[in-house]
Amino acid sequence: MKIDVHHHVAPDFWLALPGGTPDEERVFRDWSVSRAVEEMDRDGVATVYASLPLSGSRFDDRAAARRLARRCNEYMAQLRRDHPGRFGMFALLPMPDIEGTLAEISYAFDELNADGMGLLTSYGDAWLGDSRFDPVFEELNRRKAVVFTHPVSNAACTHRQDWLGPAPIDYATDTTRAIAEYVFRGASQRFPAVRMIFSHAGGTMPYLVQRFINGGNGKFKEITPNGFLAEAHKMFYDTAQVASRGTMLALKTVIPDSNILFGSDYPYRTCGWTADLLTSGEAFDAHGLQAVFHDNAARLLGRPISA
Repeated sequence: MKIDVHHHVAPDFWLALPGGTPDEERVFRDWSVSRAVEEMDRDGVATVYASLPLSGSRFDDRAAARRLARRCNEYMAQLRRDHPGRFGMFALLPMPDIEGTLAEISYAFDELNADGMGLLTSYGDAWLGDSRFDPVFEELNRRKAVVFTHPVSNAACTHRQDWLGPAPIDYATDTTRAIAEYVFRGASQRFPAVRMIFSHAGGTMPYLVQRFINGGNGKFKEITPNGFLAEAHKMFYDTAQVASRGTMLALKTVIPDSNILFGSDYPYRTCGWTADLLTSGEAFDAHGLQAVFHDNAARLLGRPISA
């Protein structure tokens, strides 16, 4: 039975807010919790870890962002109570509001028993690993938190092809920038107890890895004395949207199978579609598939808290 770490939910109050994308509105038009559970059963998925589809501009107002994060987290906690063992939760945080985020981390862990936290790869002109976010990561490190990250189309990346949309290129690029920032600004060493999950196989990192290795052995040698790969191996990477043979071979050449997690990006893609690509691509043997589908996430996250 599979464990899906990249599974989106969207309550009505979230969808009613301005700031959503056309894709989000289209994909979630027919979404419901009952349909999600039905498709989990059909595709052999035991547990999913819920997160919000973290896109749009819903956090422009600080006070409203705090209220929205609290409401979304209580929604996911209720979802978990209503379906014991089927849903975990990655709590939504009102970043880049540091004070509000620290308060919500405390509430989400201490009152809601969240399984981890959900963050975007960047906020404004800063990517994860920027020293401005150190107070948040100090607390996450103290709690030995699992942190699920999701890319965003960063406004600082100009001259984009708007006709194409952000997902095919910009999302992967923003994830890659976040990994580079997190490693080469020293965050992966300052916060060793934080367990990071990067979506979509780490963006373009597997394809650009030699450049990162060169940097870790060159201009960033003092920051990464053990090299880039030693830091990259501390983190986890999911299969959402990129489960085909070529991408998985590239990822597993760089990252051990033990750090690759099954993620579907539901409902943008189904768990069955992702699993079929992983199986038919033959990038993993039977032992590797078992690890990716279930064992790695079970070791990282344990069983979701059901009460």
